[in-house]
Amino acid sequence: MTPPATPATSHPAAPADEAETPVEALGDLYRDGITACRGAFSPDWVRRVGEDVDAAFEEARSRPDGAVGRGFQRWYVEIHPEQLRGFVDLVTHPWVVSVCRAVLGPAYEIVELGFDIPFPGAAMQPWHRDFPMPEETRLRRRLTSLAFNLTTVDTVEAMGPFEIAPGTQWDDGRHFDHEMFPPKERYPRYEARAVRKYPKRGDISARSALTVHRGTPNVSDLARPVLVLGVDAPGAGNAEHHDLAVTRGYWESLPELVRAHLRCPVVDALEPIRQKHTIEGLVMGAE
Repeated sequence: MTPPATPATSHPAAPADEAETPVEALGDLYRDGITACRGAFSPDWVRRVGEDVDAAFEEARSRPDGAVGRGFQRWYVEIHPEQLRGFVDLVTHPWVVSVCRAVLGPAYEIVELGFDIPFPGAAMQPWHRDFPMPEETRLRRRLTSLAFNLTTVDTVEAMGPFEIAPGTQWDDGRHFDHEMFPPKERYPRYEARAVRKYPKRGDISARSALTVHRGTPNVSDLARPVLVLGVDAPGAGNAEHHDLAVTRGYWESLPELVRAHLRCPVVDALEPIRQKHTIEGLVMGAE
Protein backbone atom coordinates (compact mmCIF):
# COMPACT_ATOMS: atom_id res chain seq x y z
CA MET A 1 0.00 0.00 0.00
CA THR A 2 1.31 3.45 -0.87
CA PRO A 3 1.96 5.47 2.31
CA PRO A 4 0.04 8.74 2.56
CA ALA A 5 1.72 11.95 1.53
CA THR A 6 3.04 13.65 4.65
CA PRO A 7 4.46 17.16 4.40
CA ALA A 8 8.05 17.58 5.55
CA THR A 9 8.49 19.79 8.56
CA SER A 10 9.67 23.11 7.20
CA HIS A 11 11.17 26.22 8.68
CA PRO A 12 11.97 29.68 7.31
CA ALA A 13 15.57 30.56 6.63
CA ALA A 14 17.23 31.94 9.75
CA PRO A 15 20.12 34.44 9.97
CA ALA A 16 23.56 32.80 9.98
CA ASP A 17 24.22 34.24 13.43
CA GLU A 18 26.70 32.15 15.42
CA ALA A 19 24.66 32.80 18.56
CA GLU A 20 21.38 31.59 17.04
CA THR A 21 20.35 27.94 17.28
CA PRO A 22 17.78 26.53 14.82
CA VAL A 23 15.93 24.69 17.57
CA GLU A 24 13.08 23.43 15.36
CA ALA A 25 15.50 21.87 12.87
CA LEU A 26 17.53 20.34 15.71
CA GLY A 27 14.38 18.82 17.15
CA ASP A 28 13.41 17.38 13.76
CA LEU A 29 16.85 15.88 13.15
CA TYR A 30 17.19 14.23 16.54
CA ARG A 31 13.58 13.02 16.61
CA ASP A 32 12.85 12.13 12.96
CA GLY A 33 16.27 12.21 11.28
CA ILE A 34 15.17 14.77 8.68
CA THR A 35 14.16 18.43 8.48
CA ALA A 36 13.50 20.95 5.71
CA CYS A 37 13.52 24.61 4.73
CA ARG A 38 10.83 25.48 2.18
CA GLY A 39 11.44 28.05 -0.54
CA ALA A 40 15.10 28.61 0.24
CA PHE A 41 15.92 29.45 -3.39
CA SER A 42 14.07 30.86 -6.37
CA PRO A 43 12.91 28.64 -9.26
CA ASP A 44 15.29 30.52 -11.58
CA TRP A 45 18.26 29.70 -9.33
CA VAL A 46 17.19 26.05 -9.29
CA ARG A 47 16.87 26.08 -13.09
CA ARG A 48 20.58 26.94 -13.35
CA VAL A 49 21.41 24.14 -10.92
CA GLY A 50 19.42 21.78 -13.13
CA GLU A 51 21.37 22.90 -16.20
CA ASP A 52 24.68 22.26 -14.41
CA VAL A 53 23.52 18.84 -13.20
CA ASP A 54 22.45 17.85 -16.72
CA ALA A 55 25.79 18.98 -18.17
CA ALA A 56 27.77 17.17 -15.47
CA PHE A 57 25.80 13.97 -16.00
CA GLU A 58 26.41 13.98 -19.76
CA GLU A 59 30.12 14.54 -19.18
CA ALA A 60 30.31 11.83 -16.51
CA ARG A 61 28.54 9.23 -18.67
CA SER A 62 31.00 9.88 -21.51
CA ARG A 63 33.93 8.31 -19.61
CA PRO A 64 34.70 5.21 -17.53
CA ASP A 65 33.67 5.41 -13.85
CA GLY A 66 32.13 8.83 -14.36
CA ALA A 67 28.82 7.74 -12.81
CA VAL A 68 28.03 4.91 -10.42
CA GLY A 69 24.82 2.88 -10.41
CA ARG A 70 22.51 2.95 -7.41
CA GLY A 71 20.06 0.43 -8.84
CA PHE A 72 18.33 0.03 -12.20
CA GLN A 73 18.07 3.43 -13.94
CA ARG A 74 19.54 5.24 -10.90
CA TRP A 75 22.88 7.03 -11.04
CA TYR A 76 25.11 8.97 -8.66
CA VAL A 77 27.75 11.46 -9.81
CA GLU A 78 30.19 13.37 -7.62
CA ILE A 79 31.28 16.77 -8.94
CA HIS A 80 33.72 19.53 -8.08
CA PRO A 81 32.36 22.80 -6.62
CA GLU A 82 33.34 24.71 -9.78
CA GLN A 83 30.90 22.61 -11.79
CA LEU A 84 27.98 24.13 -9.89
CA ARG A 85 27.39 27.85 -10.39
CA GLY A 86 25.26 28.00 -7.24
CA PHE A 87 27.78 26.29 -4.93
CA VAL A 88 28.63 29.38 -2.90
CA ASP A 89 24.95 30.35 -2.61
CA LEU A 90 24.14 26.87 -1.32
CA VAL A 91 26.88 26.53 1.29
CA THR A 92 26.42 30.09 2.59
CA HIS A 93 22.63 29.90 2.81
CA PRO A 94 21.73 31.06 6.36
CA TRP A 95 19.64 27.98 7.13
CA VAL A 96 22.33 25.57 5.88
CA VAL A 97 25.04 27.37 7.88
CA SER A 98 22.99 27.52 11.09
CA VAL A 99 22.02 23.84 10.92
CA CYS A 100 25.62 22.78 10.27
CA ARG A 101 26.89 24.83 13.19
CA ALA A 102 24.22 23.59 15.56
CA VAL A 103 24.49 19.87 14.72
CA LEU A 104 28.13 19.43 13.67
CA GLY A 105 29.86 22.27 15.52
CA PRO A 106 31.58 25.47 14.41
CA ALA A 107 34.38 23.58 12.61
CA TYR A 108 32.08 21.57 10.33
CA GLU A 109 33.60 20.34 7.05
CA ILE A 110 32.09 20.26 3.54
CA VAL A 111 33.15 16.87 2.15
CA GLU A 112 30.79 15.95 -0.71
CA LEU A 113 29.00 17.53 -3.65
CA GLY A 114 27.12 15.41 -6.14
CA PHE A 115 23.71 14.35 -7.35
CA ASP A 116 21.44 11.32 -7.62
CA ILE A 117 19.15 10.83 -10.61
CA PRO A 118 16.35 8.24 -10.66
CA PHE A 119 15.31 8.02 -14.32
CA PRO A 120 12.01 6.65 -15.65
CA GLY A 121 11.96 2.93 -14.90
CA ALA A 122 13.94 3.21 -11.66
CA ALA A 123 12.76 0.43 -9.35
CA MET A 124 12.20 0.20 -5.60
CA GLN A 125 15.41 0.29 -3.59
CA PRO A 126 15.94 -1.87 -0.52
CA TRP A 127 15.69 -0.14 2.85
CA HIS A 128 19.16 1.09 3.78
CA ARG A 129 21.33 3.71 5.43
CA ASP A 130 24.21 5.27 3.52
CA PHE A 131 27.06 4.07 5.74
CA PRO A 132 27.57 2.14 9.01
CA MET A 133 26.72 3.89 12.27
CA PRO A 134 29.79 5.59 13.81
CA GLU A 135 30.66 4.67 17.39
CA GLU A 136 30.18 8.33 18.36
CA THR A 137 26.54 8.02 17.36
CA ARG A 138 25.99 4.58 18.85
CA LEU A 139 27.53 5.38 22.23
CA ARG A 140 26.83 9.11 22.65
CA ARG A 141 23.75 9.67 20.46
CA ARG A 142 25.56 12.39 18.52
CA LEU A 143 25.05 13.01 14.80
CA THR A 144 28.41 13.47 13.08
CA SER A 145 27.30 14.10 9.49
CA LEU A 146 24.44 15.59 7.49
CA ALA A 147 23.23 15.21 3.92
CA PHE A 148 21.54 18.27 2.42
CA ASN A 149 19.32 17.59 -0.60
CA LEU A 150 17.86 19.97 -3.18
CA THR A 151 15.53 18.79 -5.95
CA THR A 152 15.68 20.35 -9.42
CA VAL A 153 12.04 19.40 -10.18
CA ASP A 154 8.71 19.59 -8.38
CA THR A 155 8.35 16.05 -7.04
CA VAL A 156 5.13 14.11 -7.59
CA GLU A 157 4.20 10.53 -6.69
CA ALA A 158 4.84 9.08 -10.16
CA MET A 159 8.48 10.24 -10.07
CA GLY A 160 9.36 7.80 -7.28
CA PRO A 161 9.69 10.07 -4.24
CA PHE A 162 12.24 9.55 -1.47
CA GLU A 163 10.81 7.47 1.39
CA ILE A 164 12.17 7.59 4.94
CA ALA A 165 11.42 5.82 8.23
CA PRO A 166 11.58 8.60 10.86
CA GLY A 167 13.50 7.91 14.05
CA THR A 168 15.55 5.04 12.64
CA GLN A 169 18.82 7.00 12.71
CA TRP A 170 19.27 5.51 16.19
CA ASP A 171 18.70 1.86 15.20
CA ASP A 172 21.71 -0.25 16.11
CA GLY A 173 22.79 -1.57 12.72
CA ARG A 174 25.59 -3.92 13.74
CA HIS A 175 23.44 -6.86 12.63
CA PHE A 176 22.52 -5.23 9.29
CA ASP A 177 24.14 -6.55 6.11
CA HIS A 178 27.35 -4.49 5.77
CA GLU A 179 25.89 -2.56 8.76
CA MET A 180 23.74 -0.72 6.20
CA PHE A 181 20.96 -3.03 4.95
CA PRO A 182 18.46 -4.20 7.59
CA PRO A 183 17.11 -7.76 7.38
CA LYS A 184 13.78 -8.18 5.62
CA GLU A 185 12.04 -9.22 8.83
CA ARG A 186 12.43 -5.60 9.96
CA TYR A 187 10.75 -4.20 6.85
CA PRO A 188 7.24 -4.12 8.40
CA ARG A 189 8.54 -1.75 11.09
CA TYR A 190 9.97 0.63 8.49
CA GLU A 191 6.90 0.43 6.28
CA ALA A 192 4.67 1.27 9.24
CA ARG A 193 6.74 4.42 9.83
CA ALA A 194 7.38 5.27 6.17
CA VAL A 195 6.87 8.83 4.98
CA ARG A 196 7.29 9.92 1.34
CA LYS A 197 8.67 13.38 0.66
CA TYR A 198 7.43 15.68 -2.12
CA PRO A 199 9.84 18.67 -2.19
CA LYS A 200 9.40 21.51 -4.66
CA ARG A 201 12.02 23.47 -6.55
CA GLY A 202 13.77 25.77 -4.08
CA ASP A 203 13.28 23.57 -1.00
CA ILE A 204 16.29 22.25 0.95
CA SER A 205 16.20 19.24 3.27
CA ALA A 206 18.80 18.07 5.78
CA ARG A 207 18.92 14.53 7.09
CA SER A 208 21.07 12.04 8.89
CA ALA A 209 22.16 9.50 6.27
CA LEU A 210 21.77 6.90 9.04
CA THR A 211 17.99 7.28 8.96
CA VAL A 212 16.72 4.21 7.11
CA HIS A 213 15.33 5.19 3.71
CA ARG A 214 14.82 4.10 0.10
CA GLY A 215 13.98 5.38 -3.36
CA THR A 216 10.58 4.34 -4.74
CA PRO A 217 9.74 3.39 -8.36
CA ASN A 218 9.81 6.17 -10.96
CA VAL A 219 6.84 5.35 -13.19
CA SER A 220 6.76 8.79 -14.82
CA ASP A 221 8.43 9.87 -18.05
CA LEU A 222 10.66 12.38 -16.23
CA ALA A 223 13.95 12.11 -14.35
CA ARG A 224 14.10 13.37 -10.73
CA PRO A 225 17.60 14.85 -10.13
CA VAL A 226 18.54 15.65 -6.54
CA LEU A 227 21.62 17.63 -5.54
CA VAL A 228 23.56 16.22 -2.57
CA LEU A 229 25.78 18.24 -0.20
CA GLY A 230 27.60 16.18 2.43
CA VAL A 231 28.88 17.86 5.61
CA ASP A 232 30.84 16.28 8.48
CA ALA A 233 31.78 17.08 12.03
CA PRO A 234 35.58 17.12 12.45
CA GLY A 235 36.92 13.58 12.50
CA ALA A 236 33.80 11.92 11.06
CA GLY A 237 35.90 10.50 8.23
CA ASN A 238 33.52 10.63 5.27
CA ALA A 239 35.90 12.83 3.25
CA GLU A 240 38.01 9.76 2.47
CA HIS A 241 35.17 8.47 0.27
CA HIS A 242 35.08 11.65 -1.84
CA ASP A 243 37.41 13.59 -4.14
CA LEU A 244 36.47 17.27 -4.00
CA ALA A 245 39.10 19.69 -5.33
CA VAL A 246 39.21 23.36 -6.41
CA THR A 247 41.57 25.36 -8.58
CA ARG A 248 43.71 28.11 -7.07
CA GLY A 249 41.83 30.89 -8.82
CA TYR A 250 38.48 29.54 -7.64
CA TRP A 251 39.77 29.12 -4.08
CA GLU A 252 40.93 32.72 -4.00
CA SER A 253 37.51 33.90 -5.17
CA LEU A 254 35.66 32.12 -2.36
CA PRO A 255 34.39 34.01 0.67
CA GLU A 256 36.11 33.22 3.95
CA LEU A 257 32.95 31.52 5.24
CA VAL A 258 33.38 28.90 2.51
CA ARG A 259 37.16 28.51 2.71
CA ALA A 260 36.91 27.93 6.46
CA HIS A 261 34.80 24.80 5.92
CA LEU A 262 35.89 23.43 2.54
CA ARG A 263 38.46 20.74 3.31
CA CYS A 264 39.81 19.74 -0.09
CA PRO A 265 42.97 20.01 -2.21
CA VAL A 266 43.70 23.24 -4.08
CA VAL A 267 45.13 22.30 -7.49
CA ASP A 268 46.37 23.86 -10.72
CA ALA A 269 43.86 21.94 -12.86
CA LEU A 270 40.86 19.75 -12.03
CA GLU A 271 40.85 16.05 -12.83
CA PRO A 272 37.53 14.34 -13.64
CA ILE A 273 36.27 12.42 -10.61
CA ARG A 274 36.23 8.65 -10.90
CA GLN A 275 33.32 7.50 -8.77
CA LYS A 276 34.32 5.14 -5.96
CA HIS A 277 31.44 5.38 -3.49
CA THR A 278 29.72 2.23 -4.77
CA ILE A 279 27.01 0.69 -2.57
CA GLU A 280 26.74 -2.91 -3.74
CA GLY A 281 23.37 -3.52 -2.13
CA LEU A 282 21.86 -0.65 -4.15
CA VAL A 283 23.47 -1.81 -7.39
CA MET A 284 21.81 -5.18 -6.86
CA GLY A 285 18.51 -3.51 -5.94
CA ALA A 286 15.48 -4.75 -4.06
CA GLU A 287 13.98 -8.10 -4.93
